[in-house]
Amino acid sequence: MVVLALVLLGFYIKNAQKILKGIEPEELKKEVQFPSLEEDLRKLLKIEIPKIEMPEIDQEKLQELERATTEEASN
Repeated sequence: MVVLALVLLGFYIKNAQKILKGIEPEELKKEVQFPSLEEDLRKLLKIEIPKIEMPEIDQEKLQELERATTEEASN
């Protein structure tokens, strides 16, 4: 049984080698259609950072905010 398995394994390996030698790299590349690394990087690097707008605070509101935070810290 083991001898038969080894013979069949040998035929399988030889057949696989013939098939692999017959494949042209360019044909394989066309058939499989690997996405290019450059396209993938462009998609990954297309990260948009949202713009955060800060409201203008005048001196009066700033002093009011400072007082409120000071009062909260003392409580």
